[in-house]
Amino acid sequence: MPLPIDVDAIVQLQADAVDQWHRDPIANPYSDFMQLVCQQHEHNYRLWHQEDIARAKDVSDAEIAQVKRNIDDLNQKRNDWIEKLDDSITLMLAQHGVETTEGAPINTETSGSAIDRLSIMSLRLYHYEEQLERDDASDAHRELVTQRIALCQQQQGDLSNSLKELLVDLFAGRKAHRTYRQMKMYNDPTLNPYLYAAQKLRAG
Repeated sequence: MPLPIDVDAIVQLQADAVDQWHRDPIANPYSDFMQLVCQQHEHNYRLWHQEDIARAKDVSDAEIAQVKRNIDDLNQKRNDWIEKLDDSITLMLAQHGVETTEGAPINTETSGSAIDRLSIMSLRLYHYEEQLERDDASDAHRELVTQRIALCQQQQGDLSNSLKELLVDLFAGRKAHRTYRQMKMYNDPTLNPYLYAAQKLRAG
C-alpha cells in the first residue's frame, strides 16, 4: 500500500513556505493533511520571529511583556497542531483499515512531533543560509555557518528517514499510533497556581 503521507513533500513544503513567507504575506494554499502541516509550520514560523524580538536589547519592558504573551500563545497553538496532525493520522489509519498487531510497540516520538521538528529544522536552515549572505560576515563566521548548515542537513535527512520508517510501520500495523495530549498547564487559569490565585483575589 502506498503511503498516504509523503515525507519528502512535507520537507519541501516547509522549505518553500519559509522562503515565500519572508518575501510575501503568509498563505496556506494546501488541503487535507498538508494544510495541517502548513498551519503547524506557520505557528513555528511566527514563534521563531517572536523569540528573536524577545532577545533584543532595544525594546521596552512593555513590548517584551507582549512578546512573551505572544510566545505563550503561539507555543500553545504549535502544540495543538501537533495533536491535530496525529489525530489526522489516526483517522487515516482507520480509513485504510489498518489493524495494529497486538502488543505492537509505540514510538517514543509521534509522527506529528517529528513533523514539528522538521519544521523547526527548515527554519534553522533558512536562517543559517541567510548568514552566508551578510556583507559584514567574516570568513571565520561563514566557515562556522557552513559547517552548521551541513550538520542541520544531515539531521534533517536522518529525521526524514526515521519518519518515513515510522509511517511505514504504522500503516503496516507493526507499530501502534497514539496522539499524546500536551496538556500544557501554564495557559489554563484553573491549573496555573498564579492565575487561579490572582483570580481568587479579584473575586474576593
